[in-house]
Amino acid sequence: MRAKCRLRRYQGVRPMLRVISLLAAVTLSASTMAASVEGVWKTETNDEGGYLEITVSPCSENASLTCGLITQAVRSDGPNPDYEHIGKLMIEDMQRDDERRFSGGTIWDPEADKVYKSKMQLDGNELEVEGCIAFFCDGQTWTRVE
Repeated sequence: MRAKCRLRRYQGVRPMLRVISLLAAVTLSASTMAASVEGVWKTETNDEGGYLEITVSPCSENASLTCGLITQAVRSDGPNPDYEHIGKLMIEDMQRDDERRFSGGTIWDPEADKVYKSKMQLDGNELEVEGCIAFFCDGQTWTRVE
Protein backbone atom coordinates (compact mmCIF):
# COMPACT_ATOMS: atom_id res chain seq x y z
CA MET A 1 0.00 0.00 0.00
CA ARG A 2 2.82 2.37 0.85
CA ALA A 3 4.45 1.84 -2.56
CA LYS A 4 1.21 2.79 -4.32
CA CYS A 5 1.01 6.10 -2.41
CA ARG A 6 4.56 6.97 -3.38
CA LEU A 7 3.85 6.11 -7.01
CA ARG A 8 0.71 8.26 -7.11
CA ARG A 9 2.56 11.23 -5.65
CA TYR A 10 5.07 11.26 -8.53
CA GLN A 11 2.66 10.44 -11.37
CA GLY A 12 1.72 14.11 -11.84
CA VAL A 13 5.32 15.32 -11.87
CA ARG A 14 6.26 14.10 -15.34
CA PRO A 15 3.39 15.83 -17.21
CA MET A 16 4.04 18.98 -15.19
CA LEU A 17 7.73 18.90 -16.18
CA ARG A 18 6.72 18.56 -19.82
CA VAL A 19 4.46 21.61 -19.55
CA ILE A 20 7.21 23.64 -17.85
CA SER A 21 9.74 22.59 -20.51
CA LEU A 22 7.34 23.53 -23.30
CA LEU A 23 6.62 26.93 -21.74
CA ALA A 24 10.34 27.60 -21.31
CA ALA A 25 11.03 26.70 -24.95
CA VAL A 26 8.23 28.95 -26.21
CA THR A 27 9.37 31.83 -24.01
CA LEU A 28 12.99 31.49 -25.12
CA SER A 29 12.10 31.31 -28.81
CA ALA A 30 9.78 34.33 -28.51
CA SER A 31 12.43 36.41 -26.77
CA THR A 32 15.01 35.41 -29.39
CA MET A 33 12.68 36.43 -32.21
CA ALA A 34 11.78 39.70 -30.50
CA ALA A 35 15.46 40.54 -30.05
CA SER A 36 16.27 40.40 -33.77
CA VAL A 37 16.93 43.84 -35.22
CA GLU A 38 17.29 42.41 -38.71
CA GLY A 39 14.51 43.23 -41.13
CA VAL A 40 12.87 46.15 -42.92
CA TRP A 41 12.09 49.27 -40.90
CA LYS A 42 9.95 52.29 -41.79
CA THR A 43 11.29 55.69 -40.70
CA GLU A 44 9.00 58.33 -39.27
CA THR A 45 6.92 60.17 -41.87
CA ASN A 46 8.30 63.57 -42.90
CA ASP A 47 6.30 66.80 -43.30
CA GLU A 48 5.37 65.90 -46.88
CA GLY A 49 4.04 62.46 -45.89
CA GLY A 50 7.02 60.51 -47.18
CA TYR A 51 9.27 58.00 -45.46
CA LEU A 52 12.14 55.62 -46.12
CA GLU A 53 12.36 51.87 -45.70
CA ILE A 54 15.68 50.71 -44.27
CA THR A 55 16.83 47.10 -44.47
CA VAL A 56 18.84 46.32 -41.34
CA SER A 57 21.23 43.36 -41.50
CA PRO A 58 24.81 42.35 -40.66
CA CYS A 59 27.36 44.64 -42.34
CA SER A 60 28.87 43.13 -45.49
CA GLU A 61 32.46 43.80 -44.38
CA ASN A 62 32.01 42.67 -40.77
CA ALA A 63 29.01 40.45 -39.98
CA SER A 64 29.40 41.05 -36.22
CA LEU A 65 28.30 44.67 -36.81
CA THR A 66 24.88 45.92 -37.93
CA CYS A 67 24.20 48.17 -40.93
CA GLY A 68 21.09 49.67 -42.52
CA LEU A 69 20.59 50.19 -46.25
CA ILE A 70 18.00 52.53 -47.81
CA THR A 71 15.93 50.13 -49.91
CA GLN A 72 12.83 52.18 -50.69
CA ALA A 73 11.57 55.74 -50.60
CA VAL A 74 7.85 56.40 -50.38
CA ARG A 75 6.12 59.73 -51.05
CA SER A 76 2.63 60.56 -49.89
CA ASP A 77 1.36 59.39 -53.30
CA GLY A 78 3.35 56.14 -53.41
CA PRO A 79 6.83 54.71 -54.03
CA ASN A 80 9.56 56.99 -55.37
CA PRO A 81 11.83 54.78 -57.50
CA ASP A 82 13.88 57.83 -58.57
CA TYR A 83 15.04 58.68 -55.03
CA GLU A 84 18.77 59.33 -55.39
CA HIS A 85 19.82 57.63 -52.15
CA ILE A 86 18.34 54.15 -52.68
CA GLY A 87 21.10 51.62 -52.12
CA LYS A 88 23.13 53.85 -49.79
CA LEU A 89 23.99 52.96 -46.21
CA MET A 90 22.13 54.99 -43.61
CA ILE A 91 23.36 53.03 -40.57
CA GLU A 92 26.94 51.79 -40.34
CA ASP A 93 28.94 49.64 -37.94
CA MET A 94 26.53 49.42 -35.00
CA GLN A 95 27.77 47.12 -32.24
CA ARG A 96 25.33 45.09 -30.17
CA ASP A 97 25.73 46.11 -26.51
CA ASP A 98 23.12 43.71 -25.17
CA GLU A 99 19.92 42.04 -26.32
CA ARG A 100 18.19 45.36 -27.15
CA ARG A 101 20.85 48.07 -27.41
CA PHE A 102 23.33 49.03 -30.13
CA SER A 103 25.98 51.76 -30.21
CA GLY A 104 29.37 52.69 -31.60
CA GLY A 105 28.19 53.20 -35.17
CA THR A 106 27.01 56.11 -37.26
CA ILE A 107 23.83 57.26 -38.95
CA TRP A 108 23.67 59.36 -42.08
CA ASP A 109 20.96 62.01 -42.46
CA PRO A 110 20.35 62.16 -46.23
CA GLU A 111 18.37 65.44 -46.00
CA ALA A 112 21.23 67.29 -44.27
CA ASP A 113 23.97 65.08 -45.78
CA LYS A 114 25.57 64.75 -42.33
CA VAL A 115 26.86 61.74 -40.40
CA TYR A 116 26.30 61.44 -36.64
CA LYS A 117 27.39 59.03 -33.94
CA SER A 118 24.45 56.76 -33.35
CA LYS A 119 22.77 54.42 -30.93
CA MET A 120 19.68 52.26 -31.26
CA GLN A 121 17.34 50.47 -28.91
CA LEU A 122 15.00 47.68 -29.95
CA ASP A 123 11.59 47.47 -28.32
CA GLY A 124 9.54 44.73 -29.99
CA ASN A 125 8.47 46.08 -33.37
CA GLU A 126 9.86 49.54 -32.72
CA LEU A 127 13.44 50.71 -33.09
CA GLU A 128 14.54 53.89 -31.34
CA VAL A 129 17.29 55.38 -33.52
CA GLU A 130 19.34 58.38 -32.37
CA GLY A 131 22.02 60.54 -33.91
CA CYS A 132 24.25 62.40 -31.47
CA ILE A 133 26.64 65.33 -31.37
CA ALA A 134 28.58 65.22 -28.09
CA PHE A 135 25.87 64.66 -25.43
CA PHE A 136 22.98 66.03 -27.48
CA CYS A 137 20.92 63.41 -29.28
CA ASP A 138 17.87 63.55 -31.51
CA GLY A 139 16.06 60.57 -32.88
CA GLN A 140 13.15 58.78 -34.42
CA THR A 141 11.08 55.73 -33.69
CA TRP A 142 11.08 53.36 -36.63
CA THR A 143 8.43 50.68 -37.12
CA ARG A 144 9.11 47.13 -38.30
CA VAL A 145 7.70 46.39 -41.77
CA GLU A 146 9.12 42.85 -42.16
